[in-house]
Amino acid sequence: MSEPVKGPASYFPSIEKKYGRPVAEWQELIRASPLTKHMELVAWLKSEHGIGHGHANALVKHTLDGR
Repeated sequence: MSEPVKGPASYFPSIEKKYGRPVAEWQELIRASPLTKHMELVAWLKSEHGIGHGHANALVKHTLDGR
């Protein structure tokens, strides 16, 4: 039996279902943004793309941790 996914990645299935884009696409958008600070990127995803705070936070954290 596999371990359950933890941390920001645990949000990914619901992000893909709710917003209709794969996580990799969201990560590309985040990386392409001129913004670099975590909360700036979260606010941008919320205002420009209508993503909820928790989902935006998970996407940004996971993306920035991988830089």
